[in-house]
Amino acid sequence: MKEIQKVRYDGYSYVEGGVCAAKGFRANGLYSGIKENPKKKPDLCLVFSDVPCHAAGVFTQNKVQAAPVTVSKKHLKQTGGKAQAFILNSKNANACNPDGEEKSVRMCQLAAEKLGIPTEQVLIAQTGVIGQTMPIEPVEQHMDALVEGLSHKGNEKAAVAIMTTDTVKKEVAVTFAIGGKICCVGGMGKGSGMICPNMATTLNVITTDCAISSEMLQKALDAVVKVTYNCLYIDGDQSTNDTCAVMANGLCGNTLIDRENEDFQTFKQALYIVMSNITKMLAKDGEGATKLLECNVSGAKTEKDALAVAKSVIASDLLKCAMFGEDANVGRIACAIGNANADFDIGKFCVTLASSKGEIDFFKNGSILTFSEEAASRLLSDDEIQIHVTLGDGPAKGTAWGCDLTYEYVKINGDYRT
Repeated sequence: MKEIQKVRYDGYSYVEGGVCAAKGFRANGLYSGIKENPKKKPDLCLVFSDVPCHAAGVFTQNKVQAAPVTVSKKHLKQTGGKAQAFILNSKNANACNPDGEEKSVRMCQLAAEKLGIPTEQVLIAQTGVIGQTMPIEPVEQHMDALVEGLSHKGNEKAAVAIMTTDTVKKEVAVTFAIGGKICCVGGMGKGSGMICPNMATTLNVITTDCAISSEMLQKALDAVVKVTYNCLYIDGDQSTNDTCAVMANGLCGNTLIDRENEDFQTFKQALYIVMSNITKMLAKDGEGATKLLECNVSGAKTEKDALAVAKSVIASDLLKCAMFGEDANVGRIACAIGNANADFDIGKFCVTLASSKGEIDFFKNGSILTFSEEAASRLLSDDEIQIHVTLGDGPAKGTAWGCDLTYEYVKINGDYRT
């Protein structure tokens, strides 16, 4: 899979290091044997801050919530938004198990004992098959090695360890200045399937050395999730395990951000840059995907209307199939726009498709335009397609991301468990 095209922002610089890019964060990942794997792919990881952090999280809204979601929520409440470590595993979701919460708490305890911190300051996320007993023995047997191997350069090991059907690791980091101090926000994510635009979507860990209170961190995360992970659509199935947590250790030395001032806006923009890029990575690496789809809606009365239209377009299975087949069946876009729960004048919408291989206007004022099939096929042969929709009703805009729907998606999910 090609790398996504990263948007450049004034005052922010992309750097390497993922969750270890910010000062004071270490990580590690290894193979523990949670699920037998002849290739011994890493399945357990840990992210740790040298000092306690302010923390915030968002979680799945699925009524069936996995044990790690329940435990992380409890820990954040018990500590008043504090954390120092985050343990994650792949291969087993630990969802719908009678002893699930006990196992998740035990994993936190094992990490806490080895790290010398309170159990409540350990967050947890798990991913994999739902409804299979989580074996705790592999975690017990490998905790010493997991902690002893923590490194300021361990971000890649951690990012690989949370992969399931993902084909590539997903990590981003940016630096920026606040009050003369250079701060950093870095993150990693996983997810290819069971992704729907509602709440956090997938598993994500974000770290920062910026000094910001738990309250402001939660406020920033809630706002940014709304326009990034909540706008990601692969297949319409929201997971039982969706988790996104941010830990801020304050080691960059800026004045604590405890209100919505200019520093808060600067930090929130950095968080947006990291999370939007990971969102695009998740979309481009959707199960079986060959194309990243991005729908940009402008001219809406409200942001809510813009996002509703963008999500409706990206969620259309018929459109996703057409994009896979590189078929300019653009009437499916009009259909998806009309299906959106939004307020707009259907006689005003315009649609343009673009890629690195060209740009074509397909609709103007609600009516189809004449276009070249040859040029359209060439445009759609790219692996990143932008769908630009203008509603002509107001100043608001919104973006959603997804991917095409392929034969490989059915193949992957036809024998996912076996």
